Amino acid sequence: MDKDILSLMNSGDRRLSKGQRQIARFITENYDKAAFMTAGKLGRTVGVSESTVVRFATELGFDGYPGMRRAMQEMVRSRLTSVQRIAVAKDMLGGADVIKSVMNSDVDKLQSSMDELDRDAFDRAVETIGGADHLYIVGMRSSAALASFLGFYMNLLVEDVRLIHDTTANEVYEQIMHIGPGDVYVGISYPRYSSGSLKAMEFAKRQGATVIALTDQENSPFAKLADIKLFAKSDMVSFLDSLVAPMSLINALIVAVAAQRRDSLGETFGYLEKLWSEYGTFTSGES
Repeated sequence: MDKDILSLMNSGDRRLSKGQRQIARFITENYDKAAFMTAGKLGRTVGVSESTVVRFATELGFDGYPGMRRAMQEMVRSRLTSVQRIAVAKDMLGGADVIKSVMNSDVDKLQSSMDELDRDAFDRAVETIGGADHLYIVGMRSSAALASFLGFYMNLLVEDVRLIHDTTANEVYEQIMHIGPGDVYVGISYPRYSSGSLKAMEFAKRQGATVIALTDQENSPFAKLADIKLFAKSDMVSFLDSLVAPMSLINALIVAVAAQRRDSLGETFGYLEKLWSEYGTFTSGES
């Protein structure tokens, strides 16, 4: 279960030992550093035993220290500035092989995203997208690339797809002003979450559209607002976030919607191939 560790520590409904209070104080003041420490290193830094750190995690309701550390890391990703992220990444990577570290992290995020995916929610998202009167796709800042990819392929599969461009706030509302019941709004956002994208989703929800969120966790403000929520893990890599797992989730959505429309898919792409050939869309690369 996703938990806000600072809220858990400050809830005031637990009697912590002296050593545990020292841990809580250190995390509160240095959560950006604590999030990437082992239980042993955190204990040595604070001046308590490793077992005290583990018991502290259990006292807060986590299965163990790894669960608490994941909660701290998720909190860090949504709170740190880009400059702070660079500093944390430097400590994380140190002299490690960057390629190996980053790619191994991506593999881990893909695996955990697949293991934790709500299949029922995924199926409902596919059905909802396929039955939309109008499909609006919104992703701002770094999530704009994900939205563009999803929009490109959905435009080949369903009618009336509207990819909302990341411009000024007022122009976004101008693009979604006619959204309403029967329409579907797909909002894509990963930490650091875009406030503009969240406000646009709130507007779509008020107008009666079905809202689908593609985000990273239950505590995401987008998940709390959505009718259907799909999670894919992203991870902090220096000043940026890895979006490998979110892209894989989007790939799966596209393939699933295409499978739902397999009867008309051949006709659609037959017509497209004719147009591509007529207008020289592709090249073989041969001279």
